[in-house]
Amino acid sequence: MPSQLGSIVSKYPYIMFGGKGGLGKTTFSAATAYWLAEQGKKVLVFSVDPQASLSDIFQQDIFGKGPVKIKENLFAQEIDADTHIKAYQGEIRQKILDMYGFDEVPDEIEQYIQAASAEPAMEESAIFDAVVDIVVEGSYDYYIYDLVPLGHALYYLSMAKVYDEWINRITKLREEMREYEEMVSRLRSEKNTEEDAILTELSYIKGRINQSSRILTDKEKTAFFFVVVPEEMIILDTQKAAKLFAAFDVPIAGYVVNRVVPRELLAQEIPAYLRNRIEMQDRYLAQINTDLGAQVRAFVPELERDVTGLAMIEKLARIMYADGK
Repeated sequence: MPSQLGSIVSKYPYIMFGGKGGLGKTTFSAATAYWLAEQGKKVLVFSVDPQASLSDIFQQDIFGKGPVKIKENLFAQEIDADTHIKAYQGEIRQKILDMYGFDEVPDEIEQYIQAASAEPAMEESAIFDAVVDIVVEGSYDYYIYDLVPLGHALYYLSMAKVYDEWINRITKLREEMREYEEMVSRLRSEKNTEEDAILTELSYIKGRINQSSRILTDKEKTAFFFVVVPEEMIILDTQKAAKLFAAFDVPIAGYVVNRVVPRELLAQEIPAYLRNRIEMQDRYLAQINTDLGAQVRAFVPELERDVTGLAMIEKLARIMYADGK
């Protein structure tokens, strides 16, 4: 089956590869970014996985350094959540100092800031906020997301909805408080209360989140591809995940089947275990064809070695985008 990826990918400025860990999401992200850059497009491939391996694949230290130029038109970025958490802490401290006129942050408040920053959800929040910064800036023609494994990816994709609902509630409460404050001011014949800094901040955050959320679920701009391999449990898990992703309105553009052992090897003298593996894969490829059918956009063979370095990335890109369109 010829690859359909090229004709599909080129239509969408936001591209995501997802799936269970270790199936090839990062290598596919890197190869896609490479292929688009070769078409003369300015591309950013970035990872939101705390255990990201873009540095390993590109054989260049990019972690926490912002967008790093890999080659002409191609940039890569690994998000450092710790840096963003520290930035949060600094912003919170400064707002407290400005709001209350303190010379320094009181110890009990500092302890609270430190404790809040240690919450497990803080890392996901920091990563989400970093993604919002990247997406909203709009400096590239294409953005390639290397998502975390499926379970975490679902949590990440739900962050926009969770944040939005939370901010809606807080904003409503704040607006009600604002109305009450203004009513009291009028009754006392006082001047109107000053601009509500908290409400302004909430509105700003809500706008950023909504903008990012719209991009992630925009069927005209975003394409999400599941990476799957011909193994029973992977196929079942991917089908379950696809239903969950659809519930978040993520536009699923198809599936890419990875690590297919070439059947041509059966005509050669090969070890029994390899022959058995090919025959096993035949059964699961038939299942993929039945269950996923036309949604399969490309089949990628098992390669002779790991995809690291630009030479192997280029090779993978040529395989994935063999139609050249």
